[in-house]
Amino acid sequence: MKTVSTKFNHNATNHKGLPIAAQKIVALLGLVALSPLLIIVATLIKLESRGPLIFSQTRVGEQGRQFKCFKFRSMYTPDSPQWEVAAKMKSDREGICQKMYSDPRITRVGRVIRKLSIDELPQLFNVLTGDMVLVGPRPHLTSEYEQYDTETLVRLNCKPGLTGLWQVSGRADTTFEEQLMLDKTYIAQQSWFFDVKILLATVPAVVTARGAY
Repeated sequence: MKTVSTKFNHNATNHKGLPIAAQKIVALLGLVALSPLLIIVATLIKLESRGPLIFSQTRVGEQGRQFKCFKFRSMYTPDSPQWEVAAKMKSDREGICQKMYSDPRITRVGRVIRKLSIDELPQLFNVLTGDMVLVGPRPHLTSEYEQYDTETLVRLNCKPGLTGLWQVSGRADTTFEEQLMLDKTYIAQQSWFFDVKILLATVPAVVTARGAY
C-alpha cells in the first residue's frame, strides 16, 4: 500500500469515535439491506451509458496511505463528446475545489444519485476493508493533500469517512478551507456521541440535497 510522502510527522492514530468493528458490522448490514437499491442503480447506469459501474479514485487516508475510493459512476466516459464540451466551460467555483454546477459530463442517472448521495454507497466496501469509517474527515485527493500545512496534517490521524461534519454543513457549497476547518473541528470533538449526531444529521442533509450537484 502506497503512502504519500510528507514533510511533517504526525501523531499516531487515536480513534475516539464509534468502534471501528461496530462500524464494519453496520456497513455490512447496510450493504445487505440496500442490495435491491444497489442492483437497480447499477442496472440504470448500464442502460443509460457505456462504461464501468464503479468509478474508483485514489484518495489519501489514515497516516497518509493511499487507497482506492469507490463510487457509482455518475459521468460519461472520458472519450465521450460531453467531455469536449466541458473542457470549453468555465468552472463556477475557483480555487482547489473547482466545480461546474451544470456539468455536461454527468449523466441523467448520475445527477439523481449525486443529489441523493447514492453514488457514494459503494464506499461501504471501503468501510469493510478498513480504509474508511462511517464518520470522519472527507477523503481528499492527492492534489488536495499537497495543500496541507503542518496544522492540517492532524486530519491524517483519522480514517476518512463516508459522511462527516463537512457533509452535513453544506457539502460542495463549502470551500476547501472551510472543509479543512470542519474536519479539524470534528477531530477535536470526535466521540461516540458526536458520530451518532452526525449520522442522524446526514439523513436530512441527504434528503434536502443541500450542496449536492
